[in-house]
Amino acid sequence: MIVLISSFFLFISLLSYILLILLTSRTSHVESRLEAYFAPQIPAGSVDLEEETTFMKRVVSPFWENLQKKFIKRIGKEEANKLETLLLQAGQPFQLNPVKFKLVQFFTGIILPVTGGGYALLLGLSFNILLLIVVISIGIAAILPKRLLRAKAEKRSKEAVKEMPDLLDLLTISLEAGLGFDAALHQVVSKKDGILAEEFKTVLEEMRLGKTRKEALIGLSDRVVSEDVRAFVSSIIQAEKLGVGMVSVLRVQTEDLRVTRKQKAEEKAMKAPIKMMFPLVLFIFPTLFIILLGPAILQLMENF
Repeated sequence: MIVLISSFFLFISLLSYILLILLTSRTSHVESRLEAYFAPQIPAGSVDLEEETTFMKRVVSPFWENLQKKFIKRIGKEEANKLETLLLQAGQPFQLNPVKFKLVQFFTGIILPVTGGGYALLLGLSFNILLLIVVISIGIAAILPKRLLRAKAEKRSKEAVKEMPDLLDLLTISLEAGLGFDAALHQVVSKKDGILAEEFKTVLEEMRLGKTRKEALIGLSDRVVSEDVRAFVSSIIQAEKLGVGMVSVLRVQTEDLRVTRKQKAEEKAMKAPIKMMFPLVLFIFPTLFIILLGPAILQLMENF
């Protein structure tokens, strides 16, 4: 049975390799000679870099683009929109789009089961355990990429909320100095770094491209999943609609954020003793008992 399974995996690997070669070897000999003839002369020291770039352009990029075109048809519009939103919330890591993310998920679904199955074969495990490892690997490959993406989105949102009070203070000072909201926002972006500053920069770029302030700010609340950011966006939109002064709105918003942060810190401090109880009981107290009572117990054992 193990020999059959090994032969199967070997056959699949060889077939995948042959398909890869067939898909990527499309450049004819004449095209290669023409490209070499019309290519600009380069120094001898940079030949390796040029060859690597040419390989990427000739082989890897076309193969990757063909895969993306095939996957575009398989992804529904609703699922693509959800993935696009999730990727934006996570900061679009590695410049991923929905199609690229699905391809990463697809290759993970191939690599993990094959790796797990091959490792089980090397250990000489039974067929049932091998099958269980493959099924678990497929499940992990289906769940893990989205889990990691959601975790990154949550972490990014928390970091953005931490940056809010200082950014809003700077925005308030700029407005008090006589700048308009857009100019004050530009001043904040030029003076500050971080996730929220990058998001404000995106807001300004979208407004420059023709979006209204309301649409750009709603886009900000969609990219940063946080009640504090949504409250800030809602208050700005409401103040603009009713004609209320932005400075007073931002001062109230900043004060609320600081009060909320203080309350969360107090809540964590109150939870700390309960969280410390389990390590104390499981690890520290037994060690103390051994150190304090161990010599006495040994002495009693010697006496009796």
